[in-house]
Parts: sequence; structure tokens; C-alpha cells
Amino acid sequence: MKTKLIVSLFLLFVMMLGNAHAADLDLPVLTINSIDKDTQNISVNLQILLLMTALSFLPAIFMMMTSFTRYIIVLSILRQAMGMQQTPSSQILIGLALFLTFFTMAPVFNQVNENAIQPYLNDKIQLVEAYDKAMIPMKVFMLKQTHVNDLSLFSDIAKVKVSSSEPETIPMNIIVPAFVTSELKTAFQIGFLLFIPFLVIDLVIASVLMGMGMMMLSPLIISLPFKIMLFVLVDGWALVIGALANSVIT
Repeated sequence: MKTKLIVSLFLLFVMMLGNAHAADLDLPVLTINSIDKDTQNISVNLQILLLMTALSFLPAIFMMMTSFTRYIIVLSILRQAMGMQQTPSSQILIGLALFLTFFTMAPVFNQVNENAIQPYLNDKIQLVEAYDKAMIPMKVFMLKQTHVNDLSLFSDIAKVKVSSSEPETIPMNIIVPAFVTSELKTAFQIGFLLFIPFLVIDLVIASVLMGMGMMMLSPLIISLPFKIMLFVLVDGWALVIGALANSVIT
């Protein structure tokens, strides 16, 4: 029940990031059902405590269940390939990856909002049913990005038979690690392709300097301006961001 409460709070957080306005939110009071069917309201202080506890899980949930991992790894590899250790700063890369994630995940968040959050807030469905309906779009999204061999790996470890054609039947403890593993693999593949043109520039500059007998001069100092010039001339940021957005299947 604790997990479902955390996920429910996460769904409410997603809705607030979407099209809903904060002024229109009408959150139901949390209740506790005792053995004799009596219902008791949880105090506001306890609700705030539960909410603050759930907020500590939101970063992990956001990174492990969205395309954020792919974006931040590729952008970090790109910065390393260009030879710039601190530019752009980590805060800028994280912010760019964050809003790019919101952009590409918007269709999935909208489905979660329409199928689960709004009916739950309108008292049409219970929390457990809202959780089940909210997980279906997330499972479908993650399975589209997950490699078959990664899904098979974790299903074999858990000794559970899964079918990608029935995402609602696959437990989250199998989908999430398989999804993250596939995202890491995809991110490093994209990063490898980004590294190639910058590596060619480094090799050319190093060969020229060695041919001129300037072996004491670091090739990185000379190649960095050429890397920046090449990246700007081909409109590199637009190409990289566009490729990242298009690489995610929603």
C-alpha cells in the first residue's frame, strides 16, 4: 500500500506539471479503513509528512521510468567528446534533459492524467484502480524502449514468463530494470556515434602537430576551437536534441 500511495502522489505531481492548473486541484482527504469498516481521516500533519516522504522518491522514479537517463548520458558524453569539462555546466545539461523529457513524455503523461488521475480526483475510481490504469501507459512506453534480450534477462532471473503484447501483465519489478538497462545501452550507442567526428579531428590535429615536430604542444588545445567551429557550423545542438527526441518512441 505504501508503494501505491507513493505512486499516487507521483501521479498527482505529474498532473501538476501538465495541463492542470494548481487552482483547480481538489485533492481528496486520505482515509484509513479499520477492520470494522469504520473510516477515519488522516490529520493534515500526517498527510504533509507522507507527502514529503514521497517527494524523496520522485527523483528516482522520474529518472528510472522516463527517457531522462538517455538524455543526460548522451549530453554528458557530448560535452566530454568536445573536450570541455565544465561547459555547458552540469546544471544546464540537467535542465535541458529535464525539459526535453517533459516534451517527449507529454503524450504518456496526458494518458495517465486522463485515464487515472482525473477519474480518481473526481471520485469515479479508487486508488488501487487508478494505480493500475496509470501504470498501463507507463508500461507501454517503457516496453517500446526496452530491448527484447534485456526483458528476457530479468524475466529469466525472476523466473516469470512475460509477453510484450500484454504489458499490463508484466510486473514493474521486471520492466523497470530492463528499461533502464536498455536506456543505458542506447545512450552509449548514441554517444559513440557522437564521439567519432570529434575523434577524427583530434587524430588529424595530432598528426599535423607531429609532422611539424611540435610534439610538446597538446593537440587538445589546438583541436578544441576546430571542434567548436564544426559543431556550430552544422548546428550541432539542434541536430543532437532533434535526434534524441526522435529516438524516443511514444
